[in-house]
Amino acid sequence: MLKAKMSQDPRILFGQRLTSIRKAKGQSQEQLALNSGIARSYLSGIERGQRNVALLNICKLAKTLGIPVSELFRFDE
Repeated sequence: MLKAKMSQDPRILFGQRLTSIRKAKGQSQEQLALNSGIARSYLSGIERGQRNVALLNICKLAKTLGIPVSELFRFDE
C-alpha cells in the first residue's frame, strides 16, 4: 500500500523522468550538474525523489538537456 502511494509522489516521478532523460542524452550526473550549475549532491537528491526542486532549477535542467520543460513532466511514459 505504501509503495503504491509513493510511486504517485510527483517528486519521485519527476526524479525518475529526469534520470531517464539524462541517461538517454548520454550525460552523467556530474556532467548535468556542472553544465546546469546545480550541485551534484542536490541533483542526486532530485533524481531520488528526495528534493522538492524549484521551478528555476527545473528550467535550468530542461535548458541544459535541450528539451522543453514540459518533457520533464511526462510521467506516463
